[in-house]
Amino acid sequence: MGVTFRLKNTFRRFLERPGTTVDLRPFEKLLPEIEARGEELADLSDEELTELAGQAKELVEICALGREAGWRALGERAYDVQVLGVLALLGKTVAEMATGEGKTLAAAIAAYGHVVRGFGPVHVITVNDYLARRDAGWMEPVYKLLGLTVGYVTGLSTPAERREAYKQDVTYVSVSEAGFDYLRDQLATDIDDRIQAELGTAIVDEADSILIDEARVPMVLAGTIANEQDPVHTAAALVRALRPKRDYEITDDGRSAAFTSEGLARLEKVLGDIDLYDTEHIAQLSALNVALHAEALLERDVDYIVRNQTVELVDEMRGRVAHRRRWPDGLHAAVEAKEGLNATAEGEVLGTITVQAYVMLYPNLAGMTATAVHVGDELREYYSLEVAVIPSNTPCVREDEEDHIYATNAERDEALIEVIREHHEAGRPVLIGTLDVSASQILHKGLTDAGVPCVVLNAKNDDEEAAIIAEAGTYGAVTVSTQMAGRGVDIRLGGSDQSDRERVAELGGLYVIGSGRHNSRRVDDQLRGRAGRQGDPGGSIFFVSLEDDLVRHHAADSLPAWPKMKFGGLVDDERVTAAVEHAQRVAEGVNHEIHRNTWRYSVVIEQQRKALAERRERLLTTEVAAEMLKARCPEKADEIEDDSLLELGRAIALFHLDRLWAEHLAELAEVREGVHLRALGRVDPLDEFHRSAVPAFNRLIPEIEERTVATFEEMDLDEGWAPERAELIRPSATWTYLVNDNPFGSELDRLISMVGRTMKSRG
Repeated sequence: MGVTFRLKNTFRRFLERPGTTVDLRPFEKLLPEIEARGEELADLSDEELTELAGQAKELVEICALGREAGWRALGERAYDVQVLGVLALLGKTVAEMATGEGKTLAAAIAAYGHVVRGFGPVHVITVNDYLARRDAGWMEPVYKLLGLTVGYVTGLSTPAERREAYKQDVTYVSVSEAGFDYLRDQLATDIDDRIQAELGTAIVDEADSILIDEARVPMVLAGTIANEQDPVHTAAALVRALRPKRDYEITDDGRSAAFTSEGLARLEKVLGDIDLYDTEHIAQLSALNVALHAEALLERDVDYIVRNQTVELVDEMRGRVAHRRRWPDGLHAAVEAKEGLNATAEGEVLGTITVQAYVMLYPNLAGMTATAVHVGDELREYYSLEVAVIPSNTPCVREDEEDHIYATNAERDEALIEVIREHHEAGRPVLIGTLDVSASQILHKGLTDAGVPCVVLNAKNDDEEAAIIAEAGTYGAVTVSTQMAGRGVDIRLGGSDQSDRERVAELGGLYVIGSGRHNSRRVDDQLRGRAGRQGDPGGSIFFVSLEDDLVRHHAADSLPAWPKMKFGGLVDDERVTAAVEHAQRVAEGVNHEIHRNTWRYSVVIEQQRKALAERRERLLTTEVAAEMLKARCPEKADEIEDDSLLELGRAIALFHLDRLWAEHLAELAEVREGVHLRALGRVDPLDEFHRSAVPAFNRLIPEIEERTVATFEEMDLDEGWAPERAELIRPSATWTYLVNDNPFGSELDRLISMVGRTMKSRG
C-alpha cells in the first residue's frame, strides 16, 4: 500500500469525522525502516529472534520484531496500517481501527513494546471474559516467540490462578474482574494475600465502551450482613395498583416518573392517612418512589430479562446480559418485587471504585476501538488521551444507504421484513441489529411468519454468540442481533470457512440493517462496520420509525406536523431526516452531561479513597501501627515482643480503617440520596455534598487511631491474642457486583426533577 493512498485515506476520514486527531506522519516515516529491518530478521532462527526481542528498545526494532513474530507464530504479517496502530498504542493514544483491521495482533505487539521498554506489566483490558480468554490463547505463540509470558483472568479463575496470571508479563482481563481484584487487594491483611501485581500499562480494547460508556459504573465489593425486611416489596404492591396519568406521570423523555397529588393522596390513605413527607415516613416515600420507577420506567426484555428466577440486567450498548450488575439504591430489589421474585441482598459496601477511577490508576494508558473520534473530546477531558485515526488496509467499498424512515413501527417492521425476505431469497446474507431483546423477539416472529428462517443473538443466548456471528456471512443466512459492539468476532463472507465467499461477494456481500437508530452514533457505526471488512463488498441501511424512543424523546418538537410521505408510510422529507440526526446528537449530549455531572460527585470520593489507600499501604508495609501504640500506650506495648506488637497493631489498625471506610461509604450514600432535598432550598447540591463529605472524612483518620488505641488498651494480653477475642471479625463472605449506571440519568438529576414536580403538584 502506497504512502500517497494512506495519506489520502487519513485525510478523507479526518474530514468525515469531528474532532482533532493525532498526526500520523511521524509514524508513517518509520514504516520504510521497519520494513527494511523486517527483511533482515527473516533469516534469523526462532531462538535468535527471541534473544533479540529481549534487547529491543527502539520503536523500529519493536515493530519489526513483533511483525516477524506474528508471521512465524500465526501466519499473519501485520499490515502497515496495523503497524501504525502499534505505534499509536506505544504513543499512549487511542487508536481508531476499523472492524476487521487486526486490532488484536496490533495490541499484542504494542504490549510487547511496553514491556521491553520498561512500562510493564501490561494488562490488556477487555469488555468480557470470553475475549480475555480467547485473545490470550490466540496471541500466546506470538508472545512466546518474543520471550514474554501471558496469562488471563476470568470470573471463574481461582485466587491462585488470578495471582499466577497477574505475575505474567502480559495479562488479559475484563475491566470488571481487574477492578474487583483491585478492591479485594484493598482489604488484604497480609502482603502475600494480594492478587494483583503492580499496575504498569493498560491497553484498553473497545476503549470508547469502557472509558466512556462504562466510565461512571461503580464496581463494588460487598460483605455479608444480617438480612433485613425489604420495604420495597410492600411498596411495589401499592404502586402496581395505581393508574398512569391519574396517579403518576412519566416525563416526555422517559427518564423519570412522579406521583400526582391524587396518587400521593391515594397512597397516604392506604397507608393509614399518614403524611408521606413527614420525617418519620421518609423511608416509605423513598421506597414508593423506587417502586414507581421500577414499575413505570423499566421494561422486561428491554432493560432486563428474567432467567432462572433472577433479574439480569441488559447492557444497553452491547445488548447482552451485564453479569454481576445491579441497579443502586433499592431499585434492583424493586424490579425483583415487580416480577414477584425474592429480593437479593446488596450487602454492606466494603469498597467501591468506578471504572474510570480504576483505569486511571495505571501510570500508562492506551486504547483501541473502531469508533473513537466521536468521543475524542471526552477522552481528552477525562483521560488526557488523544485519538489516532488509522486508515484501512484496503479502501472500504461498503455502500451505506440513506435511512428509511416510517411513520409507525408497524409500517417500518412490515417494510423491514419484506426487504430481508427479498435478500434472503436471493441468497445474500443479512445481519439485522435491534435495539433490545423484545425487538429481536418480535422481529424473529415476523420473519418466521413470513417463512424466513433466522438465528437470533440476544441477551438470552449470548453464550452462543461466537458461533452465531462466525456464520452470519453464510450464503442465505439471516442473523438478528441486539447490538454488535464488543462482540469480538469477524464476519467472513461465505461463512467461517469462506467456502461460498465468491458467490456471496457477487451478491453484494453482507447486508447490515439497523432496525432503529441507537442513542449513540458509535453503536450504529459498530453495527455498520460489520459489513465491508478488509475491502469486502457490503451494504448497510437503517430503518427508523417516528415512534422510536429516540425520536419521541429527543425530536418530537422538531418534527414537521405534516411530513411528506410515500406509499407504505415511508417518509420522504429532509426535515424529518435532519430531526432524527439531531435527536441522536441530543441523546449523545445528554449522556455526556450525565457523565460529567456524575463524575463531579465521584471526584471527592475518589480523592478520599486514594488518601485512605495510601494510609492503608503504610499500615500494611511499615511499622507505623506498632510505633503508634508504643507512643500512645508505652507501658502496655512494652509487655509484648516487637514482632507480636507489629502483627497485633497492624491487625487492629487495618480492621478499624476498613470498618470506618465502610461506614463512611454508607454515610456518603445517605448524603447523596438526601442532597436533592437541600437543592429545593436553591443551594448548589454539589456544594452541599462536599460540605458533608469533606468533614466526615477529616474525622476518619483520628477516629481510626482512637479506635485502634482503645481496642489495644482493652485487650487482655495474658490470655494471648486472637482476632475473634478482640471482636475484629471481618465479613464471613464477600461478593462483587457492578452498580448499573442509572437508566434515567444522574440519580441526583432524577430525584431533583421528581421531587420538584411532586412538590409543585402538592402545592
